[in-house]
Order: sequence, then C-alpha cells, then structure tokens
Amino acid sequence: MGKIKMKTNRSAAKRFKVTARGKVLHFKAGKSHLLRKKTRKRKRHLKKPTILSAANLSAVKRLIPYKF
Repeated sequence: MGKIKMKTNRSAAKRFKVTARGKVLHFKAGKSHLLRKKTRKRKRHLKKPTILSAANLSAVKRLIPYKF
C-alpha cells in the first residue's frame, strides 16, 4: 500500500497564504460590521494582512500541509 495523503482543509486554504519564506499571512477579524464606532486608522489597519503568530503556526501547518 502506498502512502496515504492528508486532506487539505479547504476553509483554511482560503483564509491563509504562505509567503516564499514560509511565513503565513492572514486577515484580521472585525472588518465586516459595526464599523461606525471604529476609528479610520483602526479600519485601515484591519484591511492589511498580518503574519500569523508562532503559537498558531503548527495548527495551520496541519490544516494546509501541501502549501509549505
């Protein structure tokens, strides 16, 4: 029997992007509604992707094994 391939979690594959150096980018939560009370600066910073923290990296690597 050959090696059994892992399935990629499709929802995670759509939410995370791996850079060329192996870092994981994701978008912050909180940009969909209740925007009136948030400052312009805060909304602007929510637009940009950020690097995933090291604490969550191992969990994401299990979800999207073939992107690394």
